[in-house]
Amino acid sequence: MRTLSLVLGVLALLLLFPALFPLLGWLNWLVFPLALLAAGLGALSGEDRAFKLGILVMVVSALRLFLGGGFL
Repeated sequence: MRTLSLVLGVLALLLLFPALFPLLGWLNWLVFPLALLAAGLGALSGEDRAFKLGILVMVVSALRLFLGGGFL
């Protein structure tokens, strides 16, 4: 479960980079739940790196959704 949480966190991070570009903000609706799952699994398994990575990706994704109005 530790490896799965870290893999999900890295996958969410990789998907976050294109989601920061204009007109691709809708991708954050996929990134946020994936990062939430990674952080949850990281917390349950005791994997501190995956938990922190998931939280970081969630914060950036939520900020991008907030600034874009949830659409852009």
